[in-house]
Order: sequence, then C-alpha cells, then structure tokens
Amino acid sequence: MRKIIPVILIFLLTSFAYQNEEPVFNSSFQGGEWFQFRIHYGVFNASYATLELKDEMLKGKSVYHVVGKGKTTGLARWFFAVDDNYESYFDKQDGKPYRFIRQIDEGGYTKDLEINFNHQDNEAVVTNHKHGTTKTIETNNEIQDLLSAFYFLRENYQAEDLKVGEEIILDLLYDDDKPFRFKLKFLGREEVNTKFGNVNCLKFRPYVQSGRVFKEEESLTLWVSDDKNKVPIRIKADLMIGSLKADLEAFKGLKHQFKIKVD
Repeated sequence: MRKIIPVILIFLLTSFAYQNEEPVFNSSFQGGEWFQFRIHYGVFNASYATLELKDEMLKGKSVYHVVGKGKTTGLARWFFAVDDNYESYFDKQDGKPYRFIRQIDEGGYTKDLEINFNHQDNEAVVTNHKHGTTKTIETNNEIQDLLSAFYFLRENYQAEDLKVGEEIILDLLYDDDKPFRFKLKFLGREEVNTKFGNVNCLKFRPYVQSGRVFKEEESLTLWVSDDKNKVPIRIKADLMIGSLKADLEAFKGLKHQFKIKVD
C-alpha cells in the first residue's frame, strides 16, 4: 500500500494534455480554488486528498501557492496510515515553479524535501531536511514540479484540438532523483455520472511502471471535465492486488461555471 496513494495523487494532479503554445495564465483558475477527492481502495474509503490554491508573496514576488494534502481515514488507517503534505510556489505569468515542498509519512516511511528551482541556469537545488543533505539536479526549461504541473497543463491545451491517440510527454521533478518522464494518451470523450450529476469529460490513459503496484503499463484511466475549468473528475486503477477509484467529492472557488447535467 505504501506506493499506491502517492502514485494516485500524482496522476490526479497531472491529468491534462497541453499544446506547445504561448501560455495565457489565469484563464482556467483563480486564487481561492479548492478541490477534495475521495479515494476508495476496494470496499474501503481509503483516503481523502485536497488541493487549495492561494495568492501569496515569495521573496517580494506575487505568486500562486498551492497546498495538496492526502490522508487515510476510517478502517483503512488501521492497516496503513498516510499523512502527506505537498506545496508549490509558481509564477503567475508563465507557471514556472520556484519552490516545491514534499513532506510525507506513509506507514512510517517518511520524506522531508524542499526543491528550489533556478530556471536561469536550468538546475534545481534539493534539500533533504530528514538527512541534512543538499544536492543540485540538472533540469530543462520546461521542468515542472508535481503540483505546478496541474495548473500549467490546465492553461496550455485546447480541448477541441486534441486527437484520439495523441500522446503528451512532460518532465516532473518532485524527488531527490532525476526528473520523472510523464506520458499521457488521449482516449476520447465520455459522459461520466458523478454525485453532482453527469459531466462531459476528456478521457486519458497515463502510462505507469508495471510489476510493483500496477498490473500493466495501461492500468490507469482518468477523466477530466471538458469545460473551461478542466477539473479532474475520476480515476480508476487496476493494481497488483485489488483496484482503486478516486472521485471528485467537493469543490469551491472555480473561476468558471461547472457544467453539470442534472436529470
């Protein structure tokens, strides 16, 4: 179970495709936006994850500060306790990340990392507060962290231009290792029934590493609202043991009207 919830959070937060065009920021979101996701593992309500966007200052510069939290609840917590905190500070104009924080406790497995990005020199300084070490990692001009990617990708694709079968690749840095190459395939459009009503969605297939957590590379499927907000609606995963499902549970502060079909 140690790797399941963090991996699901990764794909919840990076569930978008983008076009290589000049970004126009603030068109899909605003400060005050908040999401809550409910994650089910088999018959258990295993976890809740939240994502909150704030307007803040960092070293005298106006930035967005996003905080993501994940925590197991109920009976699942007796078997595997998770308390995760992720934070990102990113530019309001082009979405480039300045600082990323990862503090996790997953069944006793802990990490406490801070990443500061230097885009001028294409490098990132990673401080491991748990072990008291610092290292520099080479990056590229398109690098994103785990959370900033969520907002960057919401601003950089045109849904009407997506073609079925199209694949998108993005480099993410969220650990004290080399950047992670994230690949996503667009599968088409589908109407999804939710607690709010039926929602028109874009359907994607993230590629994952098979054999440890997932049955195969194509074990994940996710759905994103086909509107100006581009909200993650649902994700399903076939695991080596059992299955997992995450659904949007609550939201507030959306910049645009959430298009829902109510019977």
